[in-house]
Amino acid sequence: MKKLLSLFALFALLFLTSCAGSDNSVQVSGQQKQKSLINESGMTVQERFETPDGFTRVSVDDGSFGEYLRNLPLKSHGSRVRYYNGGVKLKDVHEAVVDIDVGERDLQQCADAVIRLRAEYLYGKEQYKRIHFNFTNGFNADYVTWRQGNRIAVEGNRAKWVKSAGQSTDYASFRKYLDMVFAYAGTLSLSQEMKQVPLEEMQIGDVFLKGATPGHCAIVVDMAENQATGEKLLMLAQSYMPAQDIHILKNPQNKGWSPWYSLNFGKIGEKLKTPEWEFTANQLVRFEE
Repeated sequence: MKKLLSLFALFALLFLTSCAGSDNSVQVSGQQKQKSLINESGMTVQERFETPDGFTRVSVDDGSFGEYLRNLPLKSHGSRVRYYNGGVKLKDVHEAVVDIDVGERDLQQCADAVIRLRAEYLYGKEQYKRIHFNFTNGFNADYVTWRQGNRIAVEGNRAKWVKSAGQSTDYASFRKYLDMVFAYAGTLSLSQEMKQVPLEEMQIGDVFLKGATPGHCAIVVDMAENQATGEKLLMLAQSYMPAQDIHILKNPQNKGWSPWYSLNFGKIGEKLKTPEWEFTANQLVRFEE
């Protein structure tokens, strides 16, 4: 009986040792996993997303477009992308949703999201003379003329200014101006008024753009750099068709770094592969100042 008890005690000790070893393996494995870059309580781009190990955010000037984009407000973590009619986008392409209205019409699509962010920044800075966008037919829809009480009449492929309201810079009027631009501008018109920039000179606020029908674009809302290696990362936001919430894109090629993308894709001749579009290195453009 004593021998049986001793054997039982030995087996029990071996079993406990084995379990302890399993627990340690799980713990070590967990420590080796890529840390989550998402701070679920963060309510801006900068607060929500940390940088991967070895990377720090690039510096931006106070009051710049880059600072504005980096501090875009976000809806709570886990929010779904919604269409202009309230429907939910089923395709999971985003890490976060920007807390900016999409409107009630099918207008704020991909190019319009870029226009919206640029115009909102300039409007907030009261830099009204810099708010101007071309229609696809080349008509220059500038906000200064609009705020003087003029409105745009479109007949066929022609557009003209018509005096029909009082002077105003209130936000409701500005929002109507944007809807008019959304209706008649697109990736093709944006491609004709933005300048191409080399990939290595990228700045926050630059845009990957395929100007065509159909085309697509996504705007760089943040960047980071590894000072030791020189490698740079970028983060992208987009809207899509039909009109939907502006959202921060996932990186389907590197989930551990998502939503960051490496700029090295251009050095090795690859494409920038986003969940719904692929861009080439020579499709980076910037608004003319």
